[in-house]
Amino acid sequence: MLAAFFMHGSSKVNVVIVDDNEINVTLLRHLVKAVDEAVPITFTDSAAGLQYCLEQDPDLIVIDYMMPHPDGMAFIEALRRHPGRQDTPVLMITANQDSEVRHRALTLGASDFLTKPVDKTEFRARAKNLLLLRQNQKRLADRATWLAEEVATATREILVRERETIIRLSKAAEYRDPETGAHILRMANYSRVIASNLGLPQTELDLILDAAPMHDIGKVGTPDHILLKPGRLEPEEMEIMRQHAMIGYEILKDSPSPLLQKAAIIALTHHEKFDGSGYPNRTAGENIPLEGRIVAVADVFDALTSERPYKKAWPVEEAVRFMHENSGSHFDPQCIDAFFKTWNEIMAIRDQYRD
Repeated sequence: MLAAFFMHGSSKVNVVIVDDNEINVTLLRHLVKAVDEAVPITFTDSAAGLQYCLEQDPDLIVIDYMMPHPDGMAFIEALRRHPGRQDTPVLMITANQDSEVRHRALTLGASDFLTKPVDKTEFRARAKNLLLLRQNQKRLADRATWLAEEVATATREILVRERETIIRLSKAAEYRDPETGAHILRMANYSRVIASNLGLPQTELDLILDAAPMHDIGKVGTPDHILLKPGRLEPEEMEIMRQHAMIGYEILKDSPSPLLQKAAIIALTHHEKFDGSGYPNRTAGENIPLEGRIVAVADVFDALTSERPYKKAWPVEEAVRFMHENSGSHFDPQCIDAFFKTWNEIMAIRDQYRD
């Protein structure tokens, strides 16, 4: 029984018959009814039949070769051009014995042939075979959809675990760093705003938002007497402090995760300066990865406007002036423009994640 192959709840299959001869249509309707669970839908107007097949999703199309426009060949050609109709079985019926006709029809997408006069036993066998093929196609399509949903679910779960890893590692760094958790949330969201105003795609916005909190993870390798020093660092102490960029990169770089790969790049490059005077590699201009240039703006602005044990917070107006004055030297001018493009959004983030 064909019903055993159905995945969609219905035990009926729709068989469209297209033939401009009423007698042939009547004969084919009776032949289709003899096929298990088959419901004939008939058209003597091939254009109307084609329109129906494009709008609906028949399980089998039985079509005559010789018809007014469109004839059987043009019908199949138009059908196969339509999205989602490349696999619909088509049984062509013809009195023409010319092999070239068959070859052309097969090339255009006919699934099988019957020669007039139609033998009812042969028709039933071929129709059942094509209907079974159709149901197996639907079964595979359902399976592919299910697999795609499972992959999407698994991917979401992986991303959740990756984000949890980021958060926990960031918290580990917080315990050794005088910077607060609110700083991490602010600078990550500032970074997302900059990336959005630069026109980056949503996937990139999500990666930057989730990876930015890892920018200073390398400070876990900085000695406490330097990391927690309340005053200005000596030159040799600053040199040790600057090693945190490379340490963070080394911690994160070998992960196959796109999120951790992004975090590694940010950790390495967010202290580079646009004019090449930054660290650790004195990279300049657009040779600095964009995510590093973005996070540099977000991180410095929040550091300036936040209070620390060793400094008071700058007034926002002074920090804004500093950012503009250092556009093109410390900061990428495009990232500065993107940062200030939606200033109200930046201020809303600052208010939302206060220390």
